[in-house]
Amino acid sequence: MTWSLQEELTAVKQKRLIVTRTAIHGGAGGARSFGGEMTKVLVVDDELRICRFVARSIEAHGFQVDSAATAFEAMRLAATNDYALIILDLLLPDFDGYEVLRRVVEANPAQRVLVLSAVGDVESRVRCLRLGAVDYLAKPFAIAELVERVKHRIDQQSTVSLSRWLDVGGVRLDLQRRVLRVGERVILLSPREFVLMEHLMRHANEVCTRIELLGDVWGYSFDPGSNVVDVCVGRLRAKLERDLIETVRNVGYCFIAS
Repeated sequence: MTWSLQEELTAVKQKRLIVTRTAIHGGAGGARSFGGEMTKVLVVDDELRICRFVARSIEAHGFQVDSAATAFEAMRLAATNDYALIILDLLLPDFDGYEVLRRVVEANPAQRVLVLSAVGDVESRVRCLRLGAVDYLAKPFAIAELVERVKHRIDQQSTVSLSRWLDVGGVRLDLQRRVLRVGERVILLSPREFVLMEHLMRHANEVCTRIELLGDVWGYSFDPGSNVVDVCVGRLRAKLERDLIETVRNVGYCFIAS
């Protein structure tokens, strides 16, 4: 039987647009689960030594771990399993991790991906975050830091509201279909625009600093010195066609709930 990767990814995109699971956490060494099922993590790295080391370390904290050494195998596993987090290297033997990241997030916008790579320049970090990664850690790395980042990103996912709708000031965000409704208009959002809009709406009438947005929306633990926040806000404003996002000079942005 011929297996079609694109068909698998399309099926996943339709089936898993949003994660709606309740987290039940155990301590270090105890099983971690979502809705009674073991929390699964996928480690993608063609260096067997690193792959085993990372897998053992994460398993020691109660996670179930799968591994892949190629881009094709990674996408096959991502299309047929439900992972709380994917740890992805960029340098893979068949094709690069950027394409894996793009395809996986396109198929399932709710999928959280942490990039773990020896490619550590700012341009690569920014590119990955724009493609939908939630975090980026450069090699060489401290395993304790990686484990804490994994736990933090999965814990963030567990707190996502189970309500389908987010209504603020006459604007309705559909958390399942990932579209925005303003009056009679339905506005399609990119994965990053959706996450940014959700963050701003959940903090309506509060000033969200650029550093806060870089951390919560882009997964940065530092300021990369780029204008990714301003560019994404600009795209949202153009789509909204209403003055709903206010600039707070030298600080950040505020969603105005009128």
